[in-house]
Amino acid sequence: MAFYRSQLFVPGNREDRFEKACQAGADLVCIDLEDAVGPSEKDTARETVLNWLSKTEHKNVSLRINGLDTEVGEKDISALSGSGLSLPFVMIPKVASKDQLDGLSKRLPENLGPFFAIIESALGLVNAEEVFSHPRVKVGMYGAIDYAGDVDCDLAWETHLFARCKLVAAAAAYDVQLFDTPHIHVRDLADCEATTQQAKALGIHARSAIHPAQIARIHSALTPTSDEISYAKRVIAAYEEANGNVVLLDGKFIEEPVVKRARRVLSYSS
Repeated sequence: MAFYRSQLFVPGNREDRFEKACQAGADLVCIDLEDAVGPSEKDTARETVLNWLSKTEHKNVSLRINGLDTEVGEKDISALSGSGLSLPFVMIPKVASKDQLDGLSKRLPENLGPFFAIIESALGLVNAEEVFSHPRVKVGMYGAIDYAGDVDCDLAWETHLFARCKLVAAAAAYDVQLFDTPHIHVRDLADCEATTQQAKALGIHARSAIHPAQIARIHSALTPTSDEISYAKRVIAAYEEANGNVVLLDGKFIEEPVVKRARRVLSYSS
């Protein structure tokens, strides 16, 4: 599966923005049928989105359905199951258990793509390991805003450190690519970049966005610097020269875990 850095949401009731979103430079685009669309427009938006997806030539765009335990979510699933679409993913909000995904996978054909599971509740966080162990879950996201609403906490970075770290471990254990929550202050691009760098330091190497202007800042934060790339190359060269034995470089021990990280740095830079 390809490595992604960014994913841009676009409201499912704004067809005029679909093509613009696809041209914004994000690695993935997600047309949102859930939070971005009001109750009175759900049915119309679903029909519009599925029709647009059936005609577009863009290969990086898919959709977020409504919650699995809602009536509109049931309508989304029924419409998708018979759509004949081939998609890069289907985003599933408020995933709380593996059982939910087992039932969904039976209803949605494999050609609809892997699942993009959002963990955004206390129960979802508790069950994150089993959710990410589902064979169809290849991408995940931390939904900090909904999580904060569920447990009644604030949105300060420190408040969500435990949740992010738990999801990093769960995602790494099951080879799921993890996206961080969108930055809700669309005009504060500096903080968007800074908090993306903080997430990167924890092991989250992708982020969702809610405005096209955030994409460049996300990519900037996640792209290795020239110094990081240079050091990674030196690490690999030193390790190979030592024939895979532990070696000192700049006074630091270089062994397989350090080399593994260096190789990842180079993969992120390509």
